[in-house]
Amino acid sequence: MKTSEKIIINVGRQFGSGGKQVALELGKRLDISVYDNELISKAAEASGFSKDFFKEKDEKRNLFSFSSFFSTQLGQPQNYVNENELFKIQSSVIRDIAEKESAVIVGRCADYILRDKDFTLDIFITAPLEARKERVAQRLGLSLEKAEETIARTDRKRETYYNYFTFGHWGVASNYDLCVDSSILGIDGTADYIIDFARRAGLMK
Repeated sequence: MKTSEKIIINVGRQFGSGGKQVALELGKRLDISVYDNELISKAAEASGFSKDFFKEKDEKRNLFSFSSFFSTQLGQPQNYVNENELFKIQSSVIRDIAEKESAVIVGRCADYILRDKDFTLDIFITAPLEARKERVAQRLGLSLEKAEETIARTDRKRETYYNYFTFGHWGVASNYDLCVDSSILGIDGTADYIIDFARRAGLMK
């Protein structure tokens, strides 16, 4: 199934909610690209930084020292790059993608970055903590206790990152067009529901 008009589906997600799997299913059903780790590669390519450096700092806030990732711009060496500069690089990549093609973009404040576009659908995927713990424990081979700690730590990082750059509130329903509990319909059913919502919203035929 192909979209008849351009559409960007921005997927925010709680850790362990299956948000990435939903995004991949959306991309498969709509025959459009899904950008998650691929977005890191594009940002790294656009900036000249190493992919590993971008991956390490992805959706995190701090002052980034990279003396070991020595970089030059206009022939002048830099020892530090702050999170604002990295966010600008990634934002530019996201806007470039949105201008060129339909896509599903996972996280990275894409809903905020593309807030002036009228062809976007902003989704947030959630699930009860128990369901997320089981998913994370199985996927990462952790105990339920460790899975809960990992969930709390990862969600805290995503919330801090999102709130800082958007001046909004990560995971709050009013920031999104649609919030979905993926445990109710499952991955496939959630993807179906989002596609139906996009059609009803007039974003797809």
